[in-house]
Amino acid sequence: MSRPPVRRIVRIQGIVQGVGFRPFIHRLATELGLSGSVCNDADGVLVDAEGPAGSLAAFVDRIPAEAPPLALVDHLEWTDAAPLGRSGFEIVASGKETAATTLVSPDVATCADCLRELLDPKDRRFRFPFINCTNCGPRYTIIRRLPYDRPDTAMDRFTMCPACETEYRDPSNRRFHAQPNACWSCGPRVELWDNQGLFIPSRDAIEQAGRLIRDGRIVAVKGIGGYHLAVDARNEEAVQLLRRRKRRDEKPFALMAASLDALREIVALTPDAEVLLRSPQRPVLLLPKRAGGPLAPAIAPGNRDLGVMLPYTPIHHLLLADSAAPWLVMTSGNFSEEPIIIDNRHAVEILAPIADYFLVHNRDILVRNDDSVCRSFRNRIYFIRRSRGYAPAPVKLAANYPNVLAVGAELKNTVAINRGAHVFLSQHIGDLENAEVSASFEQAIQRMQELFEITPALLAYDLHPEYLSTKYALNRRGELPLYGIQHHHAHIAACLAENGERGPVIGLSLDGTGYGPDGRIWGGEVLVADLRDYERVGHFRDVPMPGGSRAIREPWRMAVSYLHHALGPGFSESPLPFLSNIAPDSLRLVGQMIERRMNSPETSSCGRLFDGFAALSGSRQRVTFEGQAAMEFEMILDDADDGPPYPFPCADGVIEIAPAVRAAADDVRSGVPAGGISARFHRGLVRLFAGLCRQVAAERGISTVALSGGVFQNLWLLRHLSDELQAAGLRVLMHRLVPCNDGGIALGQLAVAAERHLTGWEEPCV
Repeated sequence: MSRPPVRRIVRIQGIVQGVGFRPFIHRLATELGLSGSVCNDADGVLVDAEGPAGSLAAFVDRIPAEAPPLALVDHLEWTDAAPLGRSGFEIVASGKETAATTLVSPDVATCADCLRELLDPKDRRFRFPFINCTNCGPRYTIIRRLPYDRPDTAMDRFTMCPACETEYRDPSNRRFHAQPNACWSCGPRVELWDNQGLFIPSRDAIEQAGRLIRDGRIVAVKGIGGYHLAVDARNEEAVQLLRRRKRRDEKPFALMAASLDALREIVALTPDAEVLLRSPQRPVLLLPKRAGGPLAPAIAPGNRDLGVMLPYTPIHHLLLADSAAPWLVMTSGNFSEEPIIIDNRHAVEILAPIADYFLVHNRDILVRNDDSVCRSFRNRIYFIRRSRGYAPAPVKLAANYPNVLAVGAELKNTVAINRGAHVFLSQHIGDLENAEVSASFEQAIQRMQELFEITPALLAYDLHPEYLSTKYALNRRGELPLYGIQHHHAHIAACLAENGERGPVIGLSLDGTGYGPDGRIWGGEVLVADLRDYERVGHFRDVPMPGGSRAIREPWRMAVSYLHHALGPGFSESPLPFLSNIAPDSLRLVGQMIERRMNSPETSSCGRLFDGFAALSGSRQRVTFEGQAAMEFEMILDDADDGPPYPFPCADGVIEIAPAVRAAADDVRSGVPAGGISARFHRGLVRLFAGLCRQVAAERGISTVALSGGVFQNLWLLRHLSDELQAAGLRVLMHRLVPCNDGGIALGQLAVAAERHLTGWEEPCV
């Protein structure tokens, strides 16, 4: 006698929309002989299935184990229900009765199956620039609202032709319920325009754009998250022209290569680097460049690394083939420090002084999304910029918290908002230093609140009174409780939060700039911290920053400040080569500014310490982009140097700089090369911070160290310091999910504000 069927209502949450999850459920249920239905709703995927008890149990067990490759099953629960005696299993229309709680898939690269079809002359989608399926293509950048269905995307204007509709309805097809599904008959179109926005007739716009790039022209190319500016990476004249027009003097350009074989010609690849480069996220990866390669020298002047990526859209694959260029410069479509452009007419209006031609299409980009940039560190990703391919995938906290909006810092801004334990970190927004980026910042906040249907209960911000993000928060005083979070505490809290911990830890928070509650510029901080509070137990001796922000652009000013501190006013008589390159009047003026404390805020910044020693060594006196001096100082480090590490003695929590400055000045005068100065400086910092952490661990009984702040983009320092700490028996937490720089600040702000509110912090800090 057969047993009666049973029925279960299964709720699945996570990244389960736009990744082929409903077709997967349909196939699995059909295979197991179950009846019922599956639909998207605002909470994720809802399954109503019935059949034999054993088959139903196997069905539930196999869902997380066999989910599609782009899916993330974050939560699965089920309840029993009375059987209805249905036959067949179907995908039904999406429901939306509750606030959105599902997760949104990031945009992902063209899959191997679609790429084969794209390049197959016999396929009906041969060279179709928008080919995709449930395993690849745009997601986040085309979604208007949840649940993820075609009418709620930028594809709503394109009605599927009968052939595409048949694929879309066929459960056995790879495009079953692929929302951006389209073809030559019914999909978006690519056009070539001149730089006045006039249409250029052509048989194949991409092929013609490829020929133009081959001829040395600059072409603005519309992709998934915005425009790129593309030129042949072998053409020095074209690359130099792009630099002049874009007003980007020295900052390296990113490269897109046709294949891994092409990349092997220009960079040193490792197996873990290949995995990252070929991942569906397709980030820009920083790798050591090979000497004497075929690339234009102007791509990355004075830099030992190249930022490289593989193509991630059909347009990229076709353009690389049609240009016959193994490598293209593929840099953000904007003027330096402005937001990447996403609209066709706006692109022509803004980029006409840069681009000769525009390769445009008529699928709208609903949210700008720059390329992600990362390194590979110990076989894992280490973010410099977290954006396309990763945003807005959530970071999961260790506890459920009230909804918080965190508005980040001034530089490398991102914003964050949470629902319970899930924190949604926005794509990279940029430096909030002009009206365009400020507008993009407010748009990102609005979009994330609307997309995830989250109304924040708290608002967290940085303490710096002049940050635009802080001013935005303070303008909302009265709407929400406001929590001002100290910058370096937020860095350590971000590291704790992404590692699922609350602390306490010893926090090394090392960066260029952060507002201290004493009104000074912090940045070389040893903290004892948890998610709720912190104590400053160590920091570098404060020195003047002559000229304020000008000292960031002109590192020689910091070198002069450190020399004045270590040697007194007579430092200028020292036979130090870099001093001879400074105009006597400028040197005299800066000395007076230091002595009289005129426009010379005091700083304990580790970033400025790097700048000062880089200038003192003769490496870099002026910079054209943020962090340039410190980056180059790391690159010239001579590992073979066997000189003693520079001394940084510490007493009563104050780290003295003068002994290290005097030692470096002596080395420069005696002819030690800049690479040796760098090595001794770096080793001195490792010895300093490893010793301080051992001391604090013994005094406080804390065995975990968290490393955060932009200085830890320096992988030599990160590697050697973490090794020293682990050798001392200390556990080391570092960033893996968000950048160590200010791109991760919003996560830390959110975690601190939520923890303070949850644990009854007496008053919000305003």
